[in-house]
Amino acid sequence: MASRIEHRAEFTAPAATVHARLVDRAFLEERLRVLGGKDAALVSYTETGGAVEYRLRQGIDAARLPSIVRSLVKGDLVVERTETWRPDGDAFAGTTAASVAGVPGEIKGTYRLADAAGGSALRTDAEVKVRVPLIGGKIESVIAEQVRRLLASEAEFAATRV
Repeated sequence: MASRIEHRAEFTAPAATVHARLVDRAFLEERLRVLGGKDAALVSYTETGGAVEYRLRQGIDAARLPSIVRSLVKGDLVVERTETWRPDGDAFAGTTAASVAGVPGEIKGTYRLADAAGGSALRTDAEVKVRVPLIGGKIESVIAEQVRRLLASEAEFAATRV
């Protein structure tokens, strides 16, 4: 069983402006510095034509983790996250994939950023899968909630910079 993540963020700027900011290397580094947690880093960044791919490393201090997660992961939580973005007509589409060190599972999802009344909207649809007998579903729901919070924080951060 997997836990679904759905998130929508709205911006007052058009999609092209928001996209340019979201995939800007300096913006990503600043976002990581502010929101990325322990030992956050932009691991790789590639831009080819209109497509952009980057990999982020983010950390969560073990003391901030729920006990169910601490029982599985010893030490801090390290998340490796890869995102890709490309133009899609008048909009922008992307994918995301993340893994958590020490947790047998993954997060996979898609993004869509398009113009909307008064600006633009970013929709994220993702799924968390954790393959641990008996407690996997509980861990999935904890991770899904943390991802929702992170997406909201990242959207709020972006909205103040476009």
